[in-house]
Amino acid sequence: MIGGGFTGLSTALCASEAGMSVILLEAEQIGFGASGRNGGHLIPGLRWSMRELAASFGVERARAIMSASLAARDSVHERIEKHRIACDLRPGHLEAAHKPAHFQEMCREVEFRRQELGDESLEIVQPTDIERHVGTSHYHGGVLDRNGGHFHPLNYALGLASAGLGAGVRMYEGSRVTRLDDRGPVVVETEAGSVSAERAVIACDSWTGDLVPELGRHTVPIMNYNIATAPLDDDLASAILPGNVAVADSRFVLNYYRLSADRRLIFGGGEKYSQRPPADIGAFVRQYMIQLFPSLECVPIDYGWGGAVAVTANRLPHFGRRGNCYFAQGFSGHGALLTTLAGALIVDAMTGNSKRFDLFANLPHSRFPGGKLLQRPLATLGLIWYALRDRL
Repeated sequence: MIGGGFTGLSTALCASEAGMSVILLEAEQIGFGASGRNGGHLIPGLRWSMRELAASFGVERARAIMSASLAARDSVHERIEKHRIACDLRPGHLEAAHKPAHFQEMCREVEFRRQELGDESLEIVQPTDIERHVGTSHYHGGVLDRNGGHFHPLNYALGLASAGLGAGVRMYEGSRVTRLDDRGPVVVETEAGSVSAERAVIACDSWTGDLVPELGRHTVPIMNYNIATAPLDDDLASAILPGNVAVADSRFVLNYYRLSADRRLIFGGGEKYSQRPPADIGAFVRQYMIQLFPSLECVPIDYGWGGAVAVTANRLPHFGRRGNCYFAQGFSGHGALLTTLAGALIVDAMTGNSKRFDLFANLPHSRFPGGKLLQRPLATLGLIWYALRDRL
């Protein structure tokens, strides 16, 4: 396994449980990348709605893809329960409508999911009821997913690592892979030595292009920034998030937030397309938080951090196989759940049951245009356009 995030850790654990001899190589520390730096939102499904899947692939295929995607939630919950991972798991995720038209789209999706999947986990929240769930009047209704939720992402990664070690996985931090030869038996080289294996898994997400440039052309890294306020008193915390659910809005460049176990507001948001972080992450993100919650204007920001999230051109996850190497990347903001499922599906495919893996591996993908020099600038122009549409 190359990469010590959710994908690599879950694949390593599943492979060891299946009786394989497993080595995991991580360039930095376990959870160093997006797995330890994300906002901790557990959002069932994909970036595409089931209606969009059905329009592109037909209802039958859409039903299979969405059902497999929704199973990711159970995969995460089962891991947490089985290995007693202390990661502050909480139920409930609200998608809040940034525009009235977004709310109408959400309502149509809920009805379609109920009709085609019998999915009763989604509750339409009318515009007049939205403040029962989130203390702002900026939204035009939303959808509460009872199967969604939030957790402490780094603690979950560390819990997977602990479970993997207990299952016999050999893990090596500070072991950056410098060369990968997948012609025949796989040879993985690091500065300290090399590993030979029958198969390998590339689980590097935003850093995949450093190792396999051709795969890297299918994603671009988007910088993601979060802040954590000082602990809020009970009244203020309850006023902002009365039900303690996680919230993400429907903007292209979305705001997303939740309460931590010690009642801090963990808030992510803002537009930043360069790889260079803001000089003051706290000040950069705080302005978006205050727009929604003016009552937090005088609350100190105790922490600010950022990291890269790999996004595909169509915002669907990119699974596949190159010779004896499997890969999964480009989860496009839905990786907190899908990565654990990806590990199970990769191991299923290794052991001869590739049906669910192929559901994702057969999704259409295209490389970002522009080649090595222009790929990121061209992708950035597209992202800026969609961000401007939020404001129109």
